Amino acid sequence: MSFATTRRPTSEERRISPVFWVLLATLGTSGWAVWTGYGSTRFAVFLFVVAGWMVSLCLHEYAHARTALHGGDITVGAKGYLTLNPFKYANSVTSFVLPVVFVVLGGIGLPGGAVFIERNRIQGRLKHSLISAAGPLVNLAFAVALLVPVGAGWLDGVKPEFLAALSFLGMLQISAALLNLLPIPGLDGYGIVEPWLSAQTRRAVAPFAPYGMLAVFIVLWQSKVNTWFFNLVYDVMNLFGVDRTFAWAGDYLFRFWTN
Repeated sequence: MSFATTRRPTSEERRISPVFWVLLATLGTSGWAVWTGYGSTRFAVFLFVVAGWMVSLCLHEYAHARTALHGGDITVGAKGYLTLNPFKYANSVTSFVLPVVFVVLGGIGLPGGAVFIERNRIQGRLKHSLISAAGPLVNLAFAVALLVPVGAGWLDGVKPEFLAALSFLGMLQISAALLNLLPIPGLDGYGIVEPWLSAQTRRAVAPFAPYGMLAVFIVLWQSKVNTWFFNLVYDVMNLFGVDRTFAWAGDYLFRFWTN
């Protein structure tokens, strides 16, 4: 076994990418614009939600990689997964392009898996499950950070557009966590249960994994399923004290191209 396959990630391989800093700067600037009412509020909400969503996607994938590193896959650093650079992931289309498209088209938060973990380096089924669970847990943490200040009244007195933007972005995080925990091939929920399945079952299911995320989006496009799912999302938001009307207002502001 060579040095290249046994070394730990270097500081260079852990350095945060300028791309991620640009995303954070966009998030902060657009958030300030919404907060102060500077410029076009609806376009600022759009930038704030997209930037916030992409930041959460970067951290979602980083969580997978970081957990894999501690689980035994020391190759994630060399692949660039610890830099928070979205262009370093295995498939930028499924990780970032499609999730943003899903948000624009249907207001659905659905991250796509894109970090290639060398599972043969990781011993123990629990470690494999934790690696898959790390991503959705990041979305849940994002939801808590966004919705608690709104529901607790800590932001009373600020512009309602800012509260709506936070609520809509929080709603996306809840939908992402719930959807990604479904035990469907290609989603993290299946990755959590997969280590506990028989080898025969895993081989039978493997061919369907590339289509899992798209299949979920198509099913959610059906009105009855869509209504049932979002009622569940709004019920979770109510646990934080945030009414669904805040998310509806944020969705309306987000779609600046509509009247």
